[in-house]
Formats: sequence, structure tokens, C-alpha cells
Amino acid sequence: MCSIFGIQSKRIPAKTLKACFDRTLSRGPDMSRMEEVPCGYLGFHRLAIMGLDESGMQPFHLGENRVVCNGELYGFRPIRDRLMARYELVSQSDCEILLPLYQEYGLDMFRTLDAEFALILYDAERNSLIAARDPIGIRPLYYGVLADGGMAFASEPKNLLGLCETILPFPPGCYWADGQFVRYADPAMVDQFVMADEDTVCAQLRRLLMDGVKKRLDADAPLGFLLSGGLDSSLVCAIAQRELKKPIRTFAVGMDVDAIDLKYARMVADFIGSDHTEVIITKDDVINALPTVVELLGTYDITTIRASMGMYLVCKYIHEHTDIRVLLTGEISDELFGYKYTDFAPDASAFQHEAEKRVRELHMYDVLRADRCISVNSLEARVPFGDLAFVRYAMSIDPALKMNRHNMGKYLIRKAFADENLLPEAILWRQKAAFSDAVGHSMVDDLKELAEKRYSAGETAMKCAEYDHARPFTKESLMYRELFEHFYPGQSQMVTDFWMPNKTWPGCNVDDPSARVLSNYGSSGV
Repeated sequence: MCSIFGIQSKRIPAKTLKACFDRTLSRGPDMSRMEEVPCGYLGFHRLAIMGLDESGMQPFHLGENRVVCNGELYGFRPIRDRLMARYELVSQSDCEILLPLYQEYGLDMFRTLDAEFALILYDAERNSLIAARDPIGIRPLYYGVLADGGMAFASEPKNLLGLCETILPFPPGCYWADGQFVRYADPAMVDQFVMADEDTVCAQLRRLLMDGVKKRLDADAPLGFLLSGGLDSSLVCAIAQRELKKPIRTFAVGMDVDAIDLKYARMVADFIGSDHTEVIITKDDVINALPTVVELLGTYDITTIRASMGMYLVCKYIHEHTDIRVLLTGEISDELFGYKYTDFAPDASAFQHEAEKRVRELHMYDVLRADRCISVNSLEARVPFGDLAFVRYAMSIDPALKMNRHNMGKYLIRKAFADENLLPEAILWRQKAAFSDAVGHSMVDDLKELAEKRYSAGETAMKCAEYDHARPFTKESLMYRELFEHFYPGQSQMVTDFWMPNKTWPGCNVDDPSARVLSNYGSSGV
């Protein structure tokens, strides 16, 4: 997953800028370029996925305009063919069409894109940078203000450390132009619910998810699939296997002592006929990787860090042992259709409000985790459940239908594929287990034990009180915050707060984000 960089200033030495940008070289190890523009600099580290030869290297030029983009533009080939009649396009890269589209539509271009992207564009007429991010924030982008008042943009906050006093995530679904942020899309916002019956809704969900998977199979580099054995990743793998008509490569990760999901992932792999690999990790692997994981994530959030341990280690294995460059994953389903804790939602309106909040914050939690764990290992993440058409439709469904009315979370997705013979019944109707739990309950227990040994009760209270924003509230959360502050001092505002169940709901006022502490966890961890 590529890395982009844009500075609207000429006062910082190019050598300093290059050193800052090279902190994310792992995102794009194939080729690098830093290019001067009249108002500053654009930088690009390339991970070659589409149009693998050198002609696909960025920044792309069209007249005096230039662009760098980390992203995938789905369905770009027919658009490219149409643009070829009026523009000279030199590569097979999907991102090259951005400048002709900008020429034709201007800032309205962003509303037209079916894409996961973050981009920085130099507009010669404005003599200014323009930046934008996809509506969900699947591709990362951060910004800050330089000492001379110029703007700085980068794929990761580590690129801006030392350049900007305050670093913030670029808001999803927005562009920055002429000195202000403008929201061009908000997929969490619903003007009118689809008041259709269950069968109609399920048919549409099935069609949209299958389309979302299919379009993400278009790559000039080798594909792989993360398979946890849960519903979401299993569906992605099964749809892809049916579409490609050849064994896909699937990967599962689990602890060496009590992995829950490995057996379910193997069941799915055997059923669909994938080329399956199990990656076994140990307590020492987890403990040794913890500082690295906090640094690559740029977060102190408990559940994000926990869930990243297994994901980082399996992606590290894939990077070191295979030629795979693109990974499809199962993120974003929970935010749309519910977690274990959303079973406690008091009514449909509360359920919908919670979904809106979770979708708008995705870029700070699950999406951040997937991006960083995958990209730090020089791989690209693709997220079919994050397909814009799928998300918009899922959010528009009558929330009363999405609530757990059948003692089975995410019932609509399960029913949508009940007659497709894509998965074993035991997988399709299996109760949800959170990824950080299903890797093995011992993993979280090992992390808690590490924190328990690090602080006394009195020391914990004293140290937690030092923080005004997102104050740690357990020894584990304190351990993560101190690691975060070591790598990103004073930048806690990059994350709104801890990801936690809605504490205002009955049964959800807990001090741990794991579903294991909820009364409805049941057989999820079996």
C-alpha cells in the first residue's frame, strides 16, 4: 500500500523532508520519488499493484498539474478507455486517470469515485495543494500545520513528527482546498430508510457484497486472503474462490496453546478448496512484537492493539514467505450489522445511531489496524465490506431488521447467503468471536499479565491521572499509552478515545472492550 507526502512550503530543507518521508518506506518499497512543485513538494513511495512497469510511477503529470495517490479506483478501465480519446495516458495505472477527471470535473471529481483512496494534488491554477480522502477512510491520510503556516499531508503520522506541532487524521469523505475542509460524502448518513422485507434486503446485500469482492480481485500482483474462520472473512474467501475458479491462498493465525479460530478457518479452507496456511504464534512472539505494533499503529486503543498482534504477525509471515502483494480482509461488517454489545441496544434508533458513530470512526480503529498491519509488511489491504455501494445500502436498511431478533448476530448477512452453498452451515451460523479473542484467549491474558507485573496499584492511579485526554483506566491501557507517548509524544488527539461498548446501555458498562466480559458471550469462544 503506497505512501504519499505533500508539503506546502519551501522553507524546510529537502534532505529533512526526505528523512521524514522515508519513515514509511515499507509502504512502498518498489520505487520512490520526491518532486518539487511551485508551492512545495510531493512525495511517493510505490507498491506496484496495477500497471507494474515504471510508467506507473507517480507523481502523474497533466500539464502543470500533478498528483500522488495511495488508492484503488474500481472499474477504472472503461473510464480510462473513454478518457484516452482526449488525453494522452502513458500507464496502465488506475490512478493516472485522476488528473483527466479533475480536469473535467474539478473538485466535484471526488463524488464520482468508486474508490479507496488518499490523494494530494497540485493545482497549478491555484498554485496550491489539494488533498482528499475516501468516504470511509480506508486509505490513511494525516495532516498538520507547519511552523510557517503551510499545510503538510502524509499517509502516516510518523511522517509529520518533527514537522508539525499537532498531527490529526484527515477527515474521511472530505477534501481540503483553498484553506478549508469540505465534506463531499458521508456514507453513515441516511436520508430515508429502505423499508423492504427481509427477503428483498437479503437479496440486495448478497448481490452488493459479491460485486464488492469481485471488483477487488482485479490486480496485476498476486492476491492472498486473511481467513479467521469467522463469518466475514469466510464469506470474502468463499466468494473469491467461486469467482476465480482456482485455489486461492488463505492464511490463518492462532496461538500455540489455545487458538480458537484455526479449526474453523481450516474447515472453511477445506470446504472451498483453498491453498491454506496456518501461522502459529507464541507468547514470546506477542510480547516481543508489542512495541513494534504500537509504533506502526500510532494508537493507544486497547482493542485495536490486541487485534493487531495476530494480524501483524500473520502479515509479517506472508511478507517474508510468499510473493503476495494484495490481501483481502473481512473488516467493516461489524460496524454495519452489529457487535456482541449491540445486542443490548434499547431500540432500533439507538442501534442506528451507534452504527453511524462506528462507521464515522472506522478510520481510527479497525480500518487503521488493517491498513498498518498490512502496509508495514509491504502489502495492500482491500476490504469488500467497505465497498461504498454495500455500506450505503447496509446503513439504509431499517435498523429494526438489523437488530438481533433471532438470537444470531448479523442475521441478515447469514440469511443472504444461506442458499448459496458457499460455506459449511457450522460456519455460516457460528456465533461471532472477536478476532483478538479467537486468536486465543491466552494472548490477551498474556498482555494483561505483562501490564500487571509492570505497575503497582498506586503507581497505576498516579500515572493514569497524568493524562487529561483519553485517560487510561487499567494497567493494560496505561502500558499502551506509555508506549504510544514514547513514539508519538503529545499526539493522543489522533484518536478520539478508547473503543468501548456503549456504556449507557444496560449490560455494557464494562471496563474492558472484549466481548468476553459481556453476559451474552456464550459459545463465541468455543
